[in-house]
Amino acid sequence: MTAPSPSSRTVPGRRPRRRRARWGLRVSTAAAALLLSASGVGHAMVTGVEAGIGRVDAFQGMTDRPGGGAGLTFLVAGTDSRDKLTDEEKQKYHLGGDPCHCTDTLMLVHLAADRSHASVVSLPRDSYAEVPAYPDAEGRRHPEHAIKLNAAYAEGGANLTVRTVEHMTGVHIDHYLEVDFTSFMRTVDAVGGVDLCTVRPLKDRYSGLDLPAGTSRLGGGRALQYVRARHVDASADLGRMQRQQRFLAALLHRITSSGVLMNPVRFKEVADAVLQSVRADADFNAGDLTDLAQAMRGFGPASSEFASVPLRGPAEEVPGLGSTVRWDPVRAPRLFRALREDRPFALHRDRTRPPAAVVDVPPERVRVRVDNGAGRRGLATEVTRQLHAAGFATADAPGDSALGTVPHTVVSYDPHWDRSARTVAAALPGAQLRPAAGQGPVMRVTVGTDFRAVRPVRAEEPTPAPGSVAAMTGDQAVCR
Repeated sequence: MTAPSPSSRTVPGRRPRRRRARWGLRVSTAAAALLLSASGVGHAMVTGVEAGIGRVDAFQGMTDRPGGGAGLTFLVAGTDSRDKLTDEEKQKYHLGGDPCHCTDTLMLVHLAADRSHASVVSLPRDSYAEVPAYPDAEGRRHPEHAIKLNAAYAEGGANLTVRTVEHMTGVHIDHYLEVDFTSFMRTVDAVGGVDLCTVRPLKDRYSGLDLPAGTSRLGGGRALQYVRARHVDASADLGRMQRQQRFLAALLHRITSSGVLMNPVRFKEVADAVLQSVRADADFNAGDLTDLAQAMRGFGPASSEFASVPLRGPAEEVPGLGSTVRWDPVRAPRLFRALREDRPFALHRDRTRPPAAVVDVPPERVRVRVDNGAGRRGLATEVTRQLHAAGFATADAPGDSALGTVPHTVVSYDPHWDRSARTVAAALPGAQLRPAAGQGPVMRVTVGTDFRAVRPVRAEEPTPAPGSVAAMTGDQAVCR
């Protein structure tokens, strides 16, 4: 019988060396997992993702650029490329026709230097733009000229788009990301779909969107229909940008609340799916992706804010360009100054007030008359004041109910104005709706003894105060 070698002997009071090695391996593995989890994602886990990113030289030959401020600013361009979609997908989601090879969507996304919040500004694609003088790929010099903003991509690609946006906004762009229809759909599917809420049904026969009122979980295809819809109502492109912002807020909430950012393997899977069809500037790398994931780990719905560039008026016809919109010369620069100075433009709102109920018809479009049915002296005047402060158009002087004292607050309304009646009822929790044919557009509120206070309400899309910017925060956009 062969004697055990010294290396394999068991020494009294000492564990076998093999077990110690296995124990050390377990400790090392646990430590590595802890480090990966603590950092949100490990850099090594996403380094390979870079190989899947298409590259575009978005900053070639650019001089006289705006100075870089604090924080990090991305220009995110959504194009209408659909080459990688199947014929079945194109038919199912109404993606036929020829692409315009232009930017369907343009957004400035600013991540604060302290990573406390993200600011998103939508740039209307039909904006009147002054393209700065630039050299093309062959070295020919092109003079400054007018163009629609979304046409800059068709004329000079990502490079001219970046030049034009920086020229118009004065905001230094650090990175460029380009997303097409395919990458958009894959992103949504990779995170398991996104929850969207609407207070009324949304239908658009052009995009194929057919969304019921309430909450819906949208996969990639239906989500694309939602963000592309332009014929839901008369708001056209403005409404489409607002829906895109609501969707982005919901997508951020889905990513940050689903645990994806805490699981390196899961994050890499999602990143791989997302970046298969994305193009980015040459300097965007795995480190940037890791930094973004780590920053987003601390985000909640209230950490993001959204706005569209304020416009000075309705669209106008410009010879050679067609229907264009022009940016407000006072409010738009204020918005871009906030980005340059790394300041939020909406997150400073008063959070001590109760959350506003989302309604279909904005309160400023609803006329209300109040009668006192509670028997409390001066109550009708007080409720009228509260409704007016909540944005309603109060009509006539308040009076006393002909019914005397009533136990419940009642909103009497003409059935032709049922949507407006629901807005009033949302502001008066517990109020009963009572149709009254022929009453006309004024809502008649009889305040009952159950009245407590007027609840704030707001339209699904923000309405700016005079001289301000229409902005919303992520917690106003996500489903509750």
